[in-house]
Amino acid sequence: MSDIIKTSDPVIQWLLAGEPWVVWRTKRMLLGEDTLSPQVNAAHQAIIGHPKFKTVMAELAYWPLPLLNSHKSAKHPLHLLSFLVDIGLQAEDAGVPDIIEKILSHQSQQGPFQVLMNISPHFGGSGEDTYAWALCDAPLLLYSLVKLGMGDDERVQAALSHLLGLLRDNGWPCAVSPELGRWHGPGRKDDPCPYATLLMLKLLAELPQTQAIEAAQIGAESLLTLWTQSRDRHPYLFYMGDDFRKLKAPLVWYDILHVTDVLSRFAWLRSDPRLVEMVQIMSAKCNELGFFVPESVYQVWKDWDFGQKKLPSQYLTLRVLEITARMQPNTTTTNTR
Repeated sequence: MSDIIKTSDPVIQWLLAGEPWVVWRTKRMLLGEDTLSPQVNAAHQAIIGHPKFKTVMAELAYWPLPLLNSHKSAKHPLHLLSFLVDIGLQAEDAGVPDIIEKILSHQSQQGPFQVLMNISPHFGGSGEDTYAWALCDAPLLLYSLVKLGMGDDERVQAALSHLLGLLRDNGWPCAVSPELGRWHGPGRKDDPCPYATLLMLKLLAELPQTQAIEAAQIGAESLLTLWTQSRDRHPYLFYMGDDFRKLKAPLVWYDILHVTDVLSRFAWLRSDPRLVEMVQIMSAKCNELGFFVPESVYQVWKDWDFGQKKLPSQYLTLRVLEITARMQPNTTTTNTR
């Protein structure tokens, strides 16, 4: 993207004066600098030495606790890990090998890796702490593992194969491991689960396998069709209404920033008018300086610049700019590895 984004741009200068994870990601994703460059390495070292980063890493040391009782919980280890890999966490960083080993040590017989959860009998579970997986968590675990360089590991490939096998002609369904019994999301069984489909696409966007292309096409069509039918179809209570369209970080749940970030990673989708419309709606939210202010927040992230709704957020602005730059003709996505 470096042929489109210039360091002289006032917005880029603002980002390069930000927190180290904003600097690191700006250099990698917008300016296309090599991960081995001294400047990028310096930003990475500043990240891993930052108190906020250390606080999150300290929480991940307790993996898999706390229990997963809501996939929307923005500070569950699932989301903490995916956020850290997005802002520069690397496999060689202190504490990461231990976290990877903890994840790999709980692989289901079906293939996907498990997290510790407790589903009430009222909702079809056992009411006991159980290692299990669901399609609204398993792809995110794989996403983090792939970003940490584990994509070729045979255990990761086995998990991927099982999840790909769950694809239907309208996207990915609400599917869970046998340990969760009769548990099922609030929707019809023949409907696609928008969030599970989003997470699968997020994972597939990181993979080079050509066999994943057809699966990605089916998943993308599912989400884009739901966008055009947003007034009438809300499978599993996932709406694409006003709340969906509010800018919110980090990328945790089903919202416009998360969906456009994932879909825009597929070059063959970038001219689709439905995706273009979503990106235009999002891009129009900038202020007169080209900065973006969060419109909704996760309170658990209130100490970060995207955890408030009064001032522009450098991290949020960066993520929107990545998407808009990616959507430009004849551009390629810069990977963070």
